[in-house]
Amino acid sequence: MDGAALKSALAEQARAEGFAAIGVTRPDAIPEAGGRLRRFVAEGRHGQMGWMEDRIDWRADPGALWPEARSVVMLAETYTPEVDPLKLLEAREAGAISVYAMGRDYHDVVKKRLKRLGRWLIAAAGGEIKVFVDTAPVMEKPLAAVAGLGWQGKHTNLLSRDLGNWFFLGAIFTTLELPVDEPARERCGSCTACLDICPTRAFPAPFQLDARRCISYLTIEQRGPVDPELRPMMGNRIYGCDDCLAICPWNKFARTSSEIRYAARPDLVGPDLAELAGLDDAAFRARFSGSPIKRIGRDRFVRNVLYAIGNSGSARLLPAALALRDDPDSAVADAAHWAVARLSAVSG
Repeated sequence: MDGAALKSALAEQARAEGFAAIGVTRPDAIPEAGGRLRRFVAEGRHGQMGWMEDRIDWRADPGALWPEARSVVMLAETYTPEVDPLKLLEAREAGAISVYAMGRDYHDVVKKRLKRLGRWLIAAAGGEIKVFVDTAPVMEKPLAAVAGLGWQGKHTNLLSRDLGNWFFLGAIFTTLELPVDEPARERCGSCTACLDICPTRAFPAPFQLDARRCISYLTIEQRGPVDPELRPMMGNRIYGCDDCLAICPWNKFARTSSEIRYAARPDLVGPDLAELAGLDDAAFRARFSGSPIKRIGRDRFVRNVLYAIGNSGSARLLPAALALRDDPDSAVADAAHWAVARLSAVSG
């Protein structure tokens, strides 16, 4: 089987596995991405994400991660929501959870698909593979862009003419030589919807992100207390933020996900903040078993819930905050005092 025939068969197999799009590029196809990453880190915009700096050489150069690789197969898997994430922000006494975290942890689902597809490739043509889903030092978005899956929008996430921006990315590095695809062209035009909607103004300029002001970063990566200036802007977002994704006009082309495991769990669609605030460590682990939320731990999650309680304006939630003022975790206790002060001021 020649390279073109193999790539065509691989694409057919990828669709059979449930992937929505596939593209191929070379490990050395993003030479400018390393410079952008190093400037991002040098300016401190990565915040507490020290892992970005620790493996910056691998992250900046996919070829350094695995020198034997000759091709990178990038794949997209949709998780388009059934509900409008922006509507969840209106229910101030309920928590807003990012769409991708309402269902099964995508890392497990996508990685299994990638491994199956990789095994098919080895059986069909030999060679070796390595698969990556988000947790490895791989710059998936620049690689996906040069592989033709889409372009990085002004919100820095990947956009597609065919998929909108509700999709996960996975990568298969292989020692096989496969024909490459043409890079996608940027098509944001004069639109600034994603920049304008950001509650914390996390975009210093189009196509640039300061993670230290991003609510996804603040609720997931940030350890310890969040800057008091930013807390009111977080609203009821307790894990992640979808605003810049949800507002994008290209989502009119988004495809419905065929993966039932990405469907939102009913108990994670607008859960009651008072109930979540009362979770101890064991209850937290049980509640979020199989969810990416479990990785941030009870303390960070309850801290987020308390910020949402403080922003709710609801006197009903005051007892939940009062009960946590002496929590063993200092960030939780600080958040509880902040929420109590906010609600006390509202209720008089």
